[in-house]
Amino acid sequence: MAVAAWTRFVVRHRRIVLAVWILVLLAGGFASSKLSAILSNTFSVPGTAAEQVRNTLQAHFGERSDGSFTVVFELAPGAGSTVPAAALRLGIARAVARATAVLPHGSTGQFNLARTPAGATVVYGDVQSALNLAQAKGYTGRVRAALGTPAGVQAVYVTGAAAIQHDLDPVFNRDLKHGELMIAVPIALLVLLGVFGLSWAVTIPLVFAACTITGTLGIVYGVASVWATPTYATNLVQLIGLGIAVDYSLLIVYRFREELAAGREVEAAIVRTMETAGRAVVFSGIAVALGLALLVAMPLPFIRMLGVAGFLIPVVSILAAVTLQPVLLSLYGRRGIVRHPVLRGKPADPDDGFWARLAGRIMKRPVLFLVAGASVLIAMAIPAFWIQLTPGSTFGIPRSSQSVRGFDLLRQAVGPGAVAPSQILIQAPRGTVLAASNQAAVARLVAALGRDPEVAKVYAGTGSTFVDSTRTFRIVLVAGRHDYGFPQAQSFVRRLRSSIIPAAGFPASSRVLVGGGPAQGVDFLHRAYTYFVWLILAVLVLTYFLLMRAFRSVLLPLKAVLLNLLSVAAAYGMLVVFFRFGVGQSLFGLYQFAQVEGWIPIFLFAMLFGLSMDYEVFLVTRMREAWDDGADNDTAVAYGLERTGRIITAAAIIMCAAFSGFIAGSIVGLQEFGLGLAVAIFVDATIVRCILVPSMMAILGRWNWWLPMPFARLVRVMPSPLDSRVRSPVEVTVP
Repeated sequence: MAVAAWTRFVVRHRRIVLAVWILVLLAGGFASSKLSAILSNTFSVPGTAAEQVRNTLQAHFGERSDGSFTVVFELAPGAGSTVPAAALRLGIARAVARATAVLPHGSTGQFNLARTPAGATVVYGDVQSALNLAQAKGYTGRVRAALGTPAGVQAVYVTGAAAIQHDLDPVFNRDLKHGELMIAVPIALLVLLGVFGLSWAVTIPLVFAACTITGTLGIVYGVASVWATPTYATNLVQLIGLGIAVDYSLLIVYRFREELAAGREVEAAIVRTMETAGRAVVFSGIAVALGLALLVAMPLPFIRMLGVAGFLIPVVSILAAVTLQPVLLSLYGRRGIVRHPVLRGKPADPDDGFWARLAGRIMKRPVLFLVAGASVLIAMAIPAFWIQLTPGSTFGIPRSSQSVRGFDLLRQAVGPGAVAPSQILIQAPRGTVLAASNQAAVARLVAALGRDPEVAKVYAGTGSTFVDSTRTFRIVLVAGRHDYGFPQAQSFVRRLRSSIIPAAGFPASSRVLVGGGPAQGVDFLHRAYTYFVWLILAVLVLTYFLLMRAFRSVLLPLKAVLLNLLSVAAAYGMLVVFFRFGVGQSLFGLYQFAQVEGWIPIFLFAMLFGLSMDYEVFLVTRMREAWDDGADNDTAVAYGLERTGRIITAAAIIMCAAFSGFIAGSIVGLQEFGLGLAVAIFVDATIVRCILVPSMMAILGRWNWWLPMPFARLVRVMPSPLDSRVRSPVEVTVP
């Protein structure tokens, strides 16, 4: 009754509602154009040793590792003979001074000379700042312009986290446009034309998506202005938002067409649509939002803010579904919606369609189909045991940008760790960090580091670059032979903390911490997966009770939760097959990368558990309608599958097309994320919905619909007792 009253209220004030959404569209579109500049991927882990090191460097050395630039000068062949060495050094020093001057409170680190195996000579070092990553990347162009190209220098490269992210912003935007305009939107449009034919109804989901996406981006802009928000947020909102918004609108419009075809007047059809399909969309949106909302509790800013961006997508979609969608249906009316030949005459017989016949065959041999379908999913999930995680990497990005070419040159000369070195911070009582006992311990530490196979170079001076003005803190930098996210770099951090530093014998009054890129990555993964277990448990419990209310059943939510776990596990397994085993490179030209970025399994679980519930909610609520209307279990299952099979298949195709926009990009993390989403949705719309759901419901029989009074009171719905109703053959007439 509340849904009907609300829908009539919205339709009655449709001009005001429409005006509000037009303002949302315009304001969100303007804000989204400014969003890219304030986004950044930072993996800080509050409360850890790595974060303490970063804060100390900022407070006492005036620098942040994520806000500094690494400058690489590639000397021209024979520079020493064509340009005097003194003039060469002076030219480089002046260039570095100009670059330092453009940064607020900029400073210059130590510059060093190295040679690549190919014989190229490079001079490299840091131009430091106290800026955060999002601020620093905005100075990249000015730093490059200030450096120029000194005499005797063949090329100058500015690299480091800030410069790389600056150069990646256009890549993200290009990938997003390609994924949307070349893949997601065309496929969505074709599917909508296939469902609705040449009807104005095709435009409703697209209008709906435009409003929800821009509205969400507008809110994300406000959030990102206050808190550091990952660069992935824009791609996440636009591509996932497109899939969710089009799906939700499609399902509502399709139900509205059915109601019109059944002879209802427009307003009555809108009200009935919102009471059924609208209600299912709200429950589905809440299920998606639930898992993502729990990410906000993760004590990791990167994952927390991705969770905020993801959470806003279904929330805004729900708001649009209960306000904008009824208004659009009212404005389009019967003339704008009914144009498809399928709706001429009576609706198709729910007992004689393809999906009903499929359900009938499965329900005759449910155990066979259950075992076969579950076996396929288990086989897909098994490779997940070989999953290997990384906090991130500079190797899964395009190599053509200036910052990445500089990184590759430095990697050849010194090692990948030169850009993101390990930072060993020694803290002693004030004024004593250079005391003899500490000096001896540092000497032992440097000697041990020199013997470690992962160490490419150690920097341990006593000047202002390495010792603060109060002589309380001293920093030792260690460049590794592998990128900060590789297993070798992670193992080195653990070795450094557990054995190398203790063996150096620092005085009891001194405190030694390990920070920098590799340590931050280790701390990030440890903290993330310590809390991931609790996230899983919370999502399972909350989803179960939410679906208990939606389905009015004790067993159906349990079935849905178990099948979703299997779908998510299958997605994890396929990440390993496509990226680590190289199947994706062979088939689609994707990266072959041994590791999966650490945020992806967590975010996939939170996102997929809700998305996979979408089709379960749409399918089972339709079955529930038939059961409540007097059908037996087999008829209810066949009816629900027949009524939703075609439209859910169309919705799944659109969702997979949206996720393919990630896969078509050039960033390995987003490729992995998109593939995981697409696999899980494909599995859910085929194996789970077509095979496992009907077979399990056949085995459970009328127990599917059992909800005793205590549980009904808990979730505040009408009970569904397991009675012994004797049914005569009836014709199901669920609206």
